[in-house]
Amino acid sequence: MAIAAAFRMMAAMGADRWSRGFAQGAGVILTLHHVRGAGPRGFAPNALLDVTPGFLDHALRLIRSEGYDIVSLQEALARLRNPQPGRFFVALTFDDGYRDNVEEAWPVLAKHEAPWTLYVTPGFADRTARLWWLELEEAIRALPRLDLVLPDGRFTARTGTEDEKTRVFARLYWRLRRGPEATLLSAISALAAEAGVDSATLVERECLPWETLRALSGAPGVTIGAHTLTHPMLAKHDADVARREIAESRQRLEDELGIPIRHFAYPVGDPGSAGPRDFALAAQAGFESAVTTRAGHLFPEHAGHLHALPRVSLNGLHQNEAALRALLSGLPFWLRSRARRLDVG
Repeated sequence: MAIAAAFRMMAAMGADRWSRGFAQGAGVILTLHHVRGAGPRGFAPNALLDVTPGFLDHALRLIRSEGYDIVSLQEALARLRNPQPGRFFVALTFDDGYRDNVEEAWPVLAKHEAPWTLYVTPGFADRTARLWWLELEEAIRALPRLDLVLPDGRFTARTGTEDEKTRVFARLYWRLRRGPEATLLSAISALAAEAGVDSATLVERECLPWETLRALSGAPGVTIGAHTLTHPMLAKHDADVARREIAESRQRLEDELGIPIRHFAYPVGDPGSAGPRDFALAAQAGFESAVTTRAGHLFPEHAGHLHALPRVSLNGLHQNEAALRALLSGLPFWLRSRARRLDVG
């Protein structure tokens, strides 16, 4: 794989060290989702969202051994406003509110005394929002063939083997992602019904309940942030919907948990899911910061764009030291952006 080869080359060249002066910046916010043991191989299209507890432990050891500071999100903002030259920082964030974040990740984080932020979608705690990407995976796993009538044409495919399922998932996922979210949700609902996949059961299996979130919200080193009410791709909706999803997620969490909610994460978080309008809405809702999934490190210039902060994904595709060193160096993002520090448009 080309990306993995590039990471190995950067590590071999010591890029994580010689690029510190220009590519690394002041710090980095890491994005994680699931932390759990490695599952079975084969058809597992959402496994890119998983890292193992062992890899998380290794990552934290390496970060500490390099002399980097692991800081809370609040401290990360303070360092953007008042830079500390020579003190590179790492902030850890987890999206959605999964059970394994408490069961598998938290013991590793506590072992390293690493603060972390959990961005929670109230609809998942309520069991009313949908993990549609997981519904799609489970439906394709169960069905030998797909036959869908979509607004842009019919989609048919054989899904009899694991290789076929993997290819079809990618094709259908990205075709649906390009269109309206209502079409995506309707199409996946139809497949889930055909396959006997129950949305609420998946959310119950995967996501934290309110009682656990209430206990977690008072724990040392833990910050709770908001992640919309129902996890929509905000840019695909009108301003009133986006405003309600952003502002009411904060209010709901504050009502349920009894703590101030200062930080926000945009669902999906790429340019097609969150843009300048949404950045402004997060600021208007009173959030101190908001994070995207636009890839990049943090520079002092980001102090003026605290509602469009980049993050770097720590994911299941690159669970090795070479990749981790390359990601922490900032060099892959510096090269891709041609040394442009801000991506806020």
